[in-house]
Parts: sequence; structure tokens; C-alpha cells
Amino acid sequence: MTRSSHTPAPATAGAPAAAVEPAGAPIGFAEFVALVAALMSLAALGIDSMLPALPAIGVTLDIATENQRQFIVTAFVFGFGIAQIAHGPLADRYGRRTVLLAAIGGYVLANIACAMAASFPLLLAARVFGGAMVAATRVATVAMVRDCYHGRPMARVMSIAFMVFMIVPVLAPAFGQTVLLFANWRGIFWTVAGLSALIWTWFFLRMPETLRVEAQLPLSLGRVAAGWRQTLGDRMSLGYALASTALLGALYGYLNSVQQIMFDTFRQPRLLAVMFAVTATLMAAANLTNARLVMRLGTRLISHSALALLVVLSAIHLALAVLGYETLVGFVILQALTMGCFGLATSNFSSMAMENMGAIAGTASSVQGFASITLGAVIGVVIGQAFDGTTAPLAGGFLICGLVSLGIVAATERGRLFRPV
Repeated sequence: MTRSSHTPAPATAGAPAAAVEPAGAPIGFAEFVALVAALMSLAALGIDSMLPALPAIGVTLDIATENQRQFIVTAFVFGFGIAQIAHGPLADRYGRRTVLLAAIGGYVLANIACAMAASFPLLLAARVFGGAMVAATRVATVAMVRDCYHGRPMARVMSIAFMVFMIVPVLAPAFGQTVLLFANWRGIFWTVAGLSALIWTWFFLRMPETLRVEAQLPLSLGRVAAGWRQTLGDRMSLGYALASTALLGALYGYLNSVQQIMFDTFRQPRLLAVMFAVTATLMAAANLTNARLVMRLGTRLISHSALALLVVLSAIHLALAVLGYETLVGFVILQALTMGCFGLATSNFSSMAMENMGAIAGTASSVQGFASITLGAVIGVVIGQAFDGTTAPLAGGFLICGLVSLGIVAATERGRLFRPV
């Protein structure tokens, strides 16, 4: 597909360039989606593959309590959230390609540093740096997709990418457990560094810049502040970013808690990879369904329905946990269904939040990502640290976060939910 021959007026120093109709990906659609999924998977790989190794890391680095091991995940997520402030403006000024190449290279170095860490503080510092680097794969990648598509087509691309991306949570814990059969936990970081280098090479060889030269924005405090005001002043952008924040808080609570739930609550450490596989398969199926239906049913009807179902499932899950009827099979089924609803909701929320942000896609993505991931990480810490040997704190966290998200969506849409638009 060729790009439009229409040439828009150059951007002025103080204002973003006017958005033009996206002309599609500059490489084949299938490869573009696969590359987007690979880029987005680097962050998940940095979290999920670590989970089976947390006890071993705790022993090697003398981590005092089991709940403190959660900070290996939390440190990564905080770096991932905070650094998005910088990646967005940089991607709007220097282009998506430049920022991604530099950041993925930094991520390779961060994983090497983790592999060589001799103390818990050094490991946490390297994890923060790694999260900060890989944050570009969220900001610049979303902006890159927005350069090429918008509206329902963008939701379709993101859904398919999320479907492919879900392969990582299926494989990552099993990958981590496999590495531990042949090496210690440091081997996981060395392998993540190698896989990241391969994706860097693929991106370098195949993906051109998607940001038009005339759409590049100046890197100045005034311009960045204007982008923040535009992003936070748009009802759709702010509303759906906050709705995503609540749901991400529940997700990070799950990531912080699931290793202890499988190891300590159900005493089935070897089934951690199976738990992730079932959950990720449901999320992948949900995103495949979304990709097929979103062009016909619309982002609102699908995401609002999924969010309402998430609340119902979480309420059922909490009731079972509190009343003492929780079983491993029940936990896996309910959590997998809940995460499927999470995938349907958040993939569409991301598209709706970016709908009016085409001219400042990088900055908007960074603002939304910073708010969603950083605040979500804080919520996730609260849920994770509330772990008491049962699944009740996790189920309660999903219920509260789901209700908050639903309330925010209702306010954003002025009460007009479930519309097929």
C-alpha cells in the first residue's frame, strides 16, 4: 500500500502538525503485526520469565521475606511507567525508529547487568533501568501503530498484536523453569538479553520510520507541556487512560501475587507455567474475537461488555475465596476468564484513548502510559503486599479495580454505555 501523495503544511514550532489520514503500514500487514507484538512482548518477557526464579533469587541474594521478592517485579514496572514521560516527546521529535533502536539496545545492557548483579539493591537498580528502557516499546510502538492506523482499524491491529503477544505469557514461565533445569536464575537474564538483541536486529533491518518529517515536533518544555495539556484535556484520552489504570493495577497485583499463590496457597509450584498458559490462551482468544468483531460491533460495545463481565466474575471469585470454597481448578478457570475480559477491555481502551491524539501520538502515548502504568504499579503493590496466604486479596483487588474502571468509563461516556460505535 502506498502512502498518500498529499503533503500537509509543516508544523510550526509551537503547535503539532495537523493529522492526516493514515495510509497503512510501510511493510506487509502480517509482518507489521508480528513485529509490533514482538516489541510489546519484551516487557512481558522481562516480568513473566522471572516468576519461577523468584525463590532462587531470594536465596542467592539473601532477600529477607517472600513478599520482598515482589519488588523484583515492582522495580521493573516502576521504571517502565516513569520513563514513558521521556520516550514520548523523544519519539515525536526524533522518530519512532531512532528511539526504539536506542532503547532496545539499552534493554539488552540492562539484562546483562541483572545477570551479573551481586546484591539485591544492584539487581533492583538494573531492573528499574531495564524497565525504563523497554518502556519505549510501549510508547513508541503505540505511536507507530497510530501513525499507520486509527479508529477501528487500529483496534484491530492492536487486538491481533495482543493475540500474538499473549504467546509470551504462555511460554515465559515455562522458559524460566526450563532455564533453571540447566542453569541458575542468571541464565534467564542472559537469554532475555539475547532474544532482545534478535528483535533489535529484525526491527533495524525491516522497519522504516513511520513519523513523517513534517510531523516531527520540536523538543521543548513549552511544546511538551502543550502536549500534556492536550492529552489530559481530551475527555476520551483522560477517561480511558484512567480506566486502563485501574485495570492495570489489578493486573500488576496478579503478577505480584501469582507466584506465591501457586507456591504457597495451592502448593503446586510446577503448575505456575500451566496457570499462565491457560490465562494467556483465554486472553489470546479474547483478542482474536475482538479483532474479528470490532469492525462490526465497535470498540465501546465490546469493551464495556467485557468490563461489566469482569466485575461479575471478580465478585463471584471473591465470594468463593471468602467462604472457603476456593480450589485450584476454580481459581484457574475464574482468573483465566477474568483476564480474558481484561484483554478485551484494555486493547479497545488503548485505541479509544488515542483516537483524537494522532498529531501528538508519541507524547499522548507517553502521558497515558506514565499515568496508567505508574499508578497501576502502585495499586499492584497494595494488592500484592496484601497477600495473606489466600486468593481473597487478589479477587477483591480485581473487583474494586473493575468497579472503579466501570465508574470512570460511565463518567467519560456520560452514562451512555454499550453503544455500537
